Amino acid sequence: MTKNGLNCPGKGEKRKKVGILGGTFDPIHTGHLILAETAFESFRLDYVLIMPNGNPPHKPGQVHASMAQRTRMAELASGDNEHLKVSDFEKTPQDYHYTYETLEFLVQEHPDTDYYFILGADSLVHFHTWMEPGRICKCCRILAAARDRMEIQELRGHIERLKEEFGAVIEPLETPNIDISSNMLRERVQKGKSIRYYVPEAVEAYIREQNLYCENHRK
Repeated sequence: MTKNGLNCPGKGEKRKKVGILGGTFDPIHTGHLILAETAFESFRLDYVLIMPNGNPPHKPGQVHASMAQRTRMAELASGDNEHLKVSDFEKTPQDYHYTYETLEFLVQEHPDTDYYFILGADSLVHFHTWMEPGRICKCCRILAAARDRMEIQELRGHIERLKEEFGAVIEPLETPNIDISSNMLRERVQKGKSIRYYVPEAVEAYIREQNLYCENHRK
């Protein structure tokens, strides 16, 4: 057993296949969970790590709930699913924690594990602007989540360019078209509207209990 409760297989054991779904999860919602479940099922993963970003470099000053609160919501959302695990690995005092750093640590610590990094189609389009995209590609297989056949076709060109430029291994992940965003949910809470069914019941209760996303909320 090593950091964050991740197991490192011993000699003679088959390689593990582990998905990673990162994000601010501010808050986590049903769309995130369906994406993780779809990746688990489609690629026969052993489990999926839900990994809240500590201080994402692409969203400076835009995270509304604390790392502890976002991690707790992820735990509440996935608690009844044995193949979804929450990791607070990116909880860090440093300014930013980049994806390539996380993946390189995991690969070094767990050499018998293959990692599948789950990305939305919109994120894949901008992947070349991330810090050290080539180093990310060396550590994992990328699953590009597309919501329908048309979107998958549009992704082909981006996938081919990333394969050529960075040697990326990228596979489309077809997912249901669920139009939910964390920003929309925060706005609904602020306006006093219901978020029932958009998030698991336990997450909805936690948001109320912590008074999250209201005008008077402070991290």
